[in-house]
Amino acid sequence: MEDDVSTRDNMTDLALEHPIEGDITVPGAPDDDGDEFSTLDEPVSVTVRRDLKAVGVKFFHVLWPRQSKALLREWDLWGPLILCVLLGMMLQGSAANTTSDGGPQFAEVFVIVTGGAIIVTLNSQLLGGTISFFQSVCVLGYCVLPLNIALIVCRLVLLAHQTTVLFVFRFVLVFVAFVWSTFASMAFLAESQPVNRKALAVYPICLFYFIIGWMVLSHTHS
Repeated sequence: MEDDVSTRDNMTDLALEHPIEGDITVPGAPDDDGDEFSTLDEPVSVTVRRDLKAVGVKFFHVLWPRQSKALLREWDLWGPLILCVLLGMMLQGSAANTTSDGGPQFAEVFVIVTGGAIIVTLNSQLLGGTISFFQSVCVLGYCVLPLNIALIVCRLVLLAHQTTVLFVFRFVLVFVAFVWSTFASMAFLAESQPVNRKALAVYPICLFYFIIGWMVLSHTHS
């Protein structure tokens, strides 16, 4: 009994000499003063406007690429999903119940874009990339924006009678969009790759955007 009392006293003295520091909190639990921000307390319209604004800011970073961690720090998949859906809708065949025009269907485009982004991301991870899986998918998806813009312009050009000059214009436009997409993605992902393996990481990215660019250029149905 005396040994137990002595041990308890020693533990108390150690606790007083070395107090436990830090703040133990439960994620999502409100503070005592009740001032913590929560999206559950705001209208849905406010949440939607804030998310759309965040997507718009990321689109701007892609159109004006520079060394920035904006897409990595606050990643989301809303932008890539929107771009992928628009790409699939604009590239699909002329009729929903036929594939006679030879154009890709929505599901095919969706699988190619999403599957390609996942494969490129896995390659980056295997090469020793320092960013997470979803951060890489976010960057690759957002950087499809220039190719989406090129596709919209090409669809408008296809409304006119096709000539060699218009084809050359479409080719140059898609090529510029391809280079822009590749450059923008590398502006965000280059620092995450080991120096001696950057070439191995760049090649799949170029191939990914090249395939999308080829689908845009080969699309001839207006």
